[in-house]
Amino acid sequence: MDQVARQAQAARQDQAARQAQAARQVLRKHARAARRAHVAGLAVQVRRALEEALAARVRPLLVGGAVVASYAAMASEVDPEPIARDIETLCFPRVTTSGSLSFHLSRADDLSPGRHGILEPSATAPLVTPSLLFVPLLLFDRRGGRLGQGGGHYDRTLRALRSAGPVLAIGLAWDMQEADALPLAPWDERLDFVATPTRLLRCRSDREAAAAKSLGDVR
Repeated sequence: MDQVARQAQAARQDQAARQAQAARQVLRKHARAARRAHVAGLAVQVRRALEEALAARVRPLLVGGAVVASYAAMASEVDPEPIARDIETLCFPRVTTSGSLSFHLSRADDLSPGRHGILEPSATAPLVTPSLLFVPLLLFDRRGGRLGQGGGHYDRTLRALRSAGPVLAIGLAWDMQEADALPLAPWDERLDFVATPTRLLRCRSDREAAAAKSLGDVR
């Protein structure tokens, strides 16, 4: 391939990437609005009951001695507090200058507003490496695809953690946040499980089944 052809191909790839990113931004906008409307329609007691039901589905995954990373829920996000309150070794994320997350031992009551007003632990709190993460999201699919806010913080962090050792990523979501199949980017990290008030999805099994079917179709 000569230089002109390579430049033309690179330009087409760049244009496709920009179009895909624009489409994902539109999807985020609609997903935020849909989640906000869903939660606004829930009575306080109903929302609490749904989050307690979700917590009950997650608890069997919490093995003794695990360092669990929670998060401070914002607005219409699922609140992990009903799960986190019984966890012995709990940590919360801080956004680093590199755009990834660092995790510090803390309880929810000790968090304070940080970047963008998000509650986070003190920078002086002990730094730890989680073996299990609760992950917020806008949309998910059955194969563990996740659409987040667009900052890439969890994708960078999960990539680094997984390169160093085993870690479980559990997305916490309302049932209405499920999508058929999300348009993922090459850098997107998939979830191992997704918990909702009515289900616990083992996403790796769905990915393995899909891969096996694909191989069967090829054969």
